[in-house]
Amino acid sequence: MSVIPYRLGVQQRILPNYRAPFFEALGEACPRGLGIFAGLPRPVEAVEPQRELHHARLSHARNLHLLGGRFYLCWQAGWRKWLEDWQPEILILEANPRYLSSPALMRWMRARGRPLIGWGLGAPLAESEGSAWEKRVWRGFLKQFDALIAYSRRGAEQYARLGFARERIVVAPNAVAPRPLNPPPERPPQFEGGKARLLYVGRLQARKRVDLLLRACAALPVEFQPEVWIVGDGPVRAELEELAARLYPACRFWGARFGGDLEPLFQQADVFVLPGSGGLAVQQAMAYALPVIVGEADGTQSELVTAENGWLLPAADLPSLTAALGEALSDAARLRRMGLASYRIVRERVNLEAMVAAFARAVELAAVHGGLAAAQQNPAGGG
Repeated sequence: MSVIPYRLGVQQRILPNYRAPFFEALGEACPRGLGIFAGLPRPVEAVEPQRELHHARLSHARNLHLLGGRFYLCWQAGWRKWLEDWQPEILILEANPRYLSSPALMRWMRARGRPLIGWGLGAPLAESEGSAWEKRVWRGFLKQFDALIAYSRRGAEQYARLGFARERIVVAPNAVAPRPLNPPPERPPQFEGGKARLLYVGRLQARKRVDLLLRACAALPVEFQPEVWIVGDGPVRAELEELAARLYPACRFWGARFGGDLEPLFQQADVFVLPGSGGLAVQQAMAYALPVIVGEADGTQSELVTAENGWLLPAADLPSLTAALGEALSDAARLRRMGLASYRIVRERVNLEAMVAAFARAVELAAVHGGLAAAQQNPAGGG
């Protein structure tokens, strides 16, 4: 088990409930304590926030949301009181220059000689012909950190392209489920009743493209059309229910389900599909030996989805999703083999334990680069 020998602080814009298992595991790895500073989401985000943690102290920020879309900015009030109360020896911040209060937290830590770690998806503008000004802003922001944590190898490469030292970047693939201890669920070689059961778990927002999933299923030959289970809630649920009733009646909406209530749904499914952006449920589905069909979205799925266990769609469009579904649902035996590959990936590489270990490595790098390790070894300053 990883151990982090420093009093750790983590800033988050929001703390969704699906992140709680990770922070509980991280807190257990911090004998000197873990403190988290996070605010509430905007109503339009349809995110259920975590209200408390057992292995970490959660302090509530007051988020002031400014503008929207690509111009969105956020200020988190209450940061100074949190830092003065918690006194983190190392601070992990979201690596996002849109959070206007972050420079103040960084100055507070630097004034006390304490290291900083950035944690984020990456910096997509590093791969584009974006404005030189934006890239300068990102470079100046990133160089203030002692180490960086990226969700994926692609994100790590983006940080490196902006000039951050590769040897101080750690990849911590997204995980919400621990390393599975039980054997994978046993599924029959053929689909029950001759029809596959397709599962989606996530928020019902336009960017998740559940509408595309329904249209793709309707476009399949009748003999391959699956039963579709939609788990989740959100602002477009009514629209999706209306679309399903009109276009694809073989669809059941379960509403929001969490924790143990999700287990029987994962066990009874044959394939997991996430056509749009984001989605930590992919790793959770793989822990139940499900093959996955996933939109590439922000790049984090590349650590989870390979040709061995699923389909990673380069674009969320009807032809590519329909083709992937048709290939998947035409061979039940192949799907079972791919599901076992998913299970092996989660058991061996992408799980909460591996994610905590990656954070511990980043803390070690930051402590060395920031001089904290040397200061602790020689607290009297060599005298």
